[in-house]
Amino acid sequence: MDLAFSPEDRAFYEHVRETLKAGLPADIEQKERLGQRLGKEDMLRWQDVLARHNWLAAGWPKEYGGPGFNATRRYLFEQAYGSLYAPPPVQFGITMVGPVIYNYANEEQKARFLPPIRENKVWWCQGYSEPGAGSDLASLKTRAVREGDHYIVNGQKTWTTWAHWADWMFCLVKTDTSCKPQAGISFLLIDMKTPGISVRPIKTIDGDHEVNEVFLENVKVPAENLIGAEGAGWGYGKALLEHERFIMSGSARSRRNLKTLREDIAPGSVFEARIAELEIELKALEFLELRLLSSMNAGGNPGPRASALKIRGTEISQAVTRLRLDMLGPDAAPVSQGFMEADGAEPAGLPHAAMALPTYLNLRKLTIWGGSNEIQRMVMAKATLGL
Repeated sequence: MDLAFSPEDRAFYEHVRETLKAGLPADIEQKERLGQRLGKEDMLRWQDVLARHNWLAAGWPKEYGGPGFNATRRYLFEQAYGSLYAPPPVQFGITMVGPVIYNYANEEQKARFLPPIRENKVWWCQGYSEPGAGSDLASLKTRAVREGDHYIVNGQKTWTTWAHWADWMFCLVKTDTSCKPQAGISFLLIDMKTPGISVRPIKTIDGDHEVNEVFLENVKVPAENLIGAEGAGWGYGKALLEHERFIMSGSARSRRNLKTLREDIAPGSVFEARIAELEIELKALEFLELRLLSSMNAGGNPGPRASALKIRGTEISQAVTRLRLDMLGPDAAPVSQGFMEADGAEPAGLPHAAMALPTYLNLRKLTIWGGSNEIQRMVMAKATLGL
């Protein structure tokens, strides 16, 4: 296993970091630094910067318009990006449906859907979870019945992040109920302006409107929007989730946030030991990332080991937010919604106090989404034991 980076790779890291730093709007950086909520226009404005450098679709192969980074360059890009207070790009188009389309769609679909994703022209959402079908996606109930050159879709999706802003949804639907559950699932692309779609907001415990319920009532979807073969959607969905888990460690951002916390404490603080413990855990996570990177450079696939990155990365991210709350003490008490969203506002005391509690509450989701960590442990156990 070779863990050394070449001088060219290190120069690439510095180039990415300095370019992103120079292009990051000051108001967006300030919001991200303070943990404030970004609006759709903020996100689109930043993603336009990435798209101009062809870095929005950083993981895409060159033949589909991406930069064609090898595994090492992609890793270094993410590390450079995560070291800054820059908002992560919205993942649903770029790292989720995009790879499904360029791996499994026909040429006409690739030509139609990939350029707008790469160029930051379309906002996607993910239609997976349903009431009673979260981690157990095979039990989903949303039906799509073929009628001529269309599917008629009926059902409900839930926890659909930013569906209220989305132009399109990629959706797992049941097209065959006569076979085992996994074999009857298909992958459809649905225009969110189609009649019969309604979106109802879900207000989360941190007071934010990020997720939604989506109701589909006799929604008419062209059959040409089916990706791949009918009944093959389960395999596409699994491939998408495996890719999502590999990018979910968030180690660079956790390292950045820990550095900020260390700067906030006085020498000899009782919190030094906890910060040091998390820094050690992050170093171990980094070595796991590098081991998988070395394997990928040798032609391997992360496979179930991506689950370990997801588990440890999300647990560390949550631990960092817990530590911030403990450091703030009474300063982390809830404040008014208007105060939290005021540009540049923060209470007396340590920085980030205004959004520390909402951020802590919001990131409870990390160990659930992308497949709960309990499920990821089962994935790893089955792979290890050969079950």
